[in-house]
Amino acid sequence: MAPPHSMAAASDRAGPGPDAGAGEPSLRLRRAPSADAGDSSGGRRENGDPLPPPNPQQQPEMLYFRASAPAHRRVKESPLSSDAIFRQSHAGLLNLCIVVLIAVNSRLIIENLMKYGLLIRAGFWFSTRSLGDWPLLMCCLTLPILPLVALVAEKLIRRKLIGEHVVILLHIIITTSVIVYPAVVILKCDSAVLSGFVLMFLASIMWMKLVSYAHTNYDIRVLSKSTEKGAAYGNYVDPENMKDPTIKSLLYFMLAPTLCYQPTYPRTTCIRKGWVIRQLVKCLIFTGLMGFIIEQYINPIVKNSKHPLKGNFLNAIERVLKLSVPTLYVWLCMFYCFFHLWLNILSELLRFGDREFYKDWWNAKTVEEYWRMWNMPVHKWIIRHIYFPCIRKGLSRGVAILISFLVSAVFHEICVAVPCHIFKFWAFFGIMFQIPLVFLTRYLQDKFQNIMVGNMIFWFFFSIVGQPMCVLLYYHDVMNRQAQFGKMQGPIRSSTPTTTDGTIEA
Repeated sequence: MAPPHSMAAASDRAGPGPDAGAGEPSLRLRRAPSADAGDSSGGRRENGDPLPPPNPQQQPEMLYFRASAPAHRRVKESPLSSDAIFRQSHAGLLNLCIVVLIAVNSRLIIENLMKYGLLIRAGFWFSTRSLGDWPLLMCCLTLPILPLVALVAEKLIRRKLIGEHVVILLHIIITTSVIVYPAVVILKCDSAVLSGFVLMFLASIMWMKLVSYAHTNYDIRVLSKSTEKGAAYGNYVDPENMKDPTIKSLLYFMLAPTLCYQPTYPRTTCIRKGWVIRQLVKCLIFTGLMGFIIEQYINPIVKNSKHPLKGNFLNAIERVLKLSVPTLYVWLCMFYCFFHLWLNILSELLRFGDREFYKDWWNAKTVEEYWRMWNMPVHKWIIRHIYFPCIRKGLSRGVAILISFLVSAVFHEICVAVPCHIFKFWAFFGIMFQIPLVFLTRYLQDKFQNIMVGNMIFWFFFSIVGQPMCVLLYYHDVMNRQAQFGKMQGPIRSSTPTTTDGTIEA
């Protein structure tokens, strides 16, 4: 065992030799000089130089490291004991877990490549069917017309050319068209799932932005009228956020990484071009990693599985558990690519200042905390345009939460069911099932008063049960629909045939 720092330094000063240990100042007592010697020297060395002042810390060091000094002075807990574990830093253990995780997954990747070869197909990302979805492309290019119509409606109401009820009706028609128009195009054209999902995702974002645009401008008009009548709001009303809507503010809002409209936003001073390039490279790397995991692991597992609600129950559990790890990796890569890399890239290009797109949701103790922290743009939108308006209307907090989850469930179902051409409401029920989980995890957290218990329950429902089950349900429903569609079209060989027991042939 290495000596303490003070002892090691003292040993170095003592010098080599058989009597070096005896010469250590921290292990021996110096012989006090006699009075005669002190008088004769006059506080000076033999060569006449003055003696250095005594070190006040030398005496405690000499006494502390003696053999008779006590080595145990107070009550101490082991670092991994239950009373002290949360007061310690576990950075080294975290590094160990990362090293083990990389080693284990590297072995699994090599073993998978040696056993099955490279299973990635170019058709997963680029296919002739996706390139042939020109109606979806035309729909995507014509959707921006609707925000311009919303701006015209706001201009007309500002000039008092139309009434309040008329502008509300126009905004209802505009926001409804933003969802119905792409959904009809996707369902009529029988488009590819990936192309349809991208279009519905963009349409849902535009719907939330236009709802915020209409609601915020309505509230600005109400505040302006109240201010004109003499109502005092103090510092609540910011003149910068009471400006009339312009084409410039609308275009910036439609491109900005936020769902909540306001006339002005906090802005940064410059664009870091080198930083943007580095983030784009990271985004490409993680996107490729997602594609590799999907093609090399998830697709073979689901192709050789049965419908989770049909067949053997233990077989379904085994498939769900086998899917849990790769689906979790894909979800984490998706979160990092979109919420951290892409939204920050967009913010940097637009000099958008507020970049709190997520909080530390991985530390969530309950399901409720997770939903409040993992997607801050949607959370702020729901709080601003659904939850608090319900509270102001006199509804209870529970009813407001129910309505918020209902809206979220509807749009989750639309974004998944429309591209898949299947309305089984798996996504809808999956989101609504979060409500009892909110109360369950809150009850368990209050009962155990332990951060780890609530966090482990959250991760169990999130990664072990929820996502793999949704993947299996929608995959088999899509494959069954394609098989039925192939029979209706005639004796055309299906690219992914199914057996009579529901198993997808690899």
